[in-house]
Amino acid sequence: MKVKILVSSDSFKGSLSAIEVCQAIEEGIKDLCPETEVISVPVADGGEGTLEAMSYATSGELVKVFCLNPIGEKIESYYTITGDGKTAIIEMAKAAGLYLIPQEKRNPYYTTTYGVGEIILDALDKGCRNFIVGIGGSATNDGGVGMLQALGFKFLDSKGEEIAKGGLALKDLVKIDISTRDPRLEGCTFKVACDVDNTLCGEKGASYVFGPQKGATLEMVKVLDANLYRYAQVIERDLGIRVLDVKGGGAAGGIGVAFTAFLNAQLVSGVELILDSLNFNDKLNGVDLVITGEGQIDQQTAYGKVPMGVAKRAKAVNIPVVALVGSINGDTSTLYNLGLNAIFSVVNKPMTLEQAMENGYTLVKETARNVMGLFSIKK
Repeated sequence: MKVKILVSSDSFKGSLSAIEVCQAIEEGIKDLCPETEVISVPVADGGEGTLEAMSYATSGELVKVFCLNPIGEKIESYYTITGDGKTAIIEMAKAAGLYLIPQEKRNPYYTTTYGVGEIILDALDKGCRNFIVGIGGSATNDGGVGMLQALGFKFLDSKGEEIAKGGLALKDLVKIDISTRDPRLEGCTFKVACDVDNTLCGEKGASYVFGPQKGATLEMVKVLDANLYRYAQVIERDLGIRVLDVKGGGAAGGIGVAFTAFLNAQLVSGVELILDSLNFNDKLNGVDLVITGEGQIDQQTAYGKVPMGVAKRAKAVNIPVVALVGSINGDTSTLYNLGLNAIFSVVNKPMTLEQAMENGYTLVKETARNVMGLFSIKK
C-alpha cells in the first residue's frame, strides 16, 4: 500500500524558511522511500514568513508595491495574491514594522500605519476583495488611523482639518467622517491574524504593554494611552461602536480596533486562520502521517504556534504527528496530550547554534530520513 505523508512546518527562523524546511523533510523521506506520496504545505502563524508560505501553498504570487514606512519614507514592499486572484495576504510589518526603522528613529508619537492602507489600496486595484492580514511586529501606536487615512476615512480636528499622522496627533481628534472612504471597501472581507488579547487602553493596553519596545518613555506611554482613549470615545460617538472592550483591539498599536470598527474584520488566531485559508482539513484525507516543525519547541508552542495547530487537526482524525525542531526547551510533556506523538531535535551531535543554523537543511533532511525509517517498520 502506498504511504501518504503530509509535511507542514513553520520556518526555522534565522536558518530556513517554511518552504525550505518542507523541502528538506520531503527529500529525507524520498531518500529512504522514493515511492511515498508527499504533500508539502508550508505554514506560518500570520507573522514573519506568512506571505511566502501562502504564496507557495496557494500557487499565488508575491506582488511588489511602493508604500510609506512608519516614518513616512517611501519603500518597496510586497504582499501576496493567492492563486485564484481573489485574496490578498498582507503582513502589516512589511509597511509598518519595527524592523524597518533604526532604533534612534523609533518614536510612536509619530510613526504611522499609512503604508498598510496603501498596500490594501494596491490589492483593491488588482481586484482583491478578500484580505488576510497579519498584524505583529509593528512600530506604531496610532490606532490604525494612518491605515484608515490612506483608505479615505477622515479624522478631523476642531478646524475640520485632517489630523497629522502618528499616535500624538490623536489628541486633536474631534470628528470621524467615514463617508469619504474608498467605496470598494463595502464589498470586502477582512480576517486578521491576532494572537494577543490586549484591549486598546489601560495597563494591559496597546501603549503600556507594547509602547516601550517601540521607543516610548513612561511619560509618552501615558500620553499615547490617553490619546487612544479619546480615539475610542470618538469612535463610539460617531460610529456607535464600543471598542474599549474588544479583545485584541490593542494589538499592533491599536490597529485591531481599526480593523474591527471600520472594516468589520474578524480577529482570529493566526495559525487557525492560515490553516483554514489553506483548506488544511481537506489535505488530511488519506494521510498516514503528518510531519510538522519549528525552530524551537517549548511550552509556548501550545498557544497558537504552527506545530500545535497542525497537530490538533491531525489528532481529530486520528493521524499520528511527528515534530522536527531545532531545539527542545523545557518540559514539553503537555504537548503530547494535545496531538503530538513524537518530537525530534534535528541537532544530532554537540554543535554551536551557528553551526546548527548553517547546516539546518542537511540536519532536517537526515532527521526526516530517520523518522521515515521508524515509520516504515510500523508499516
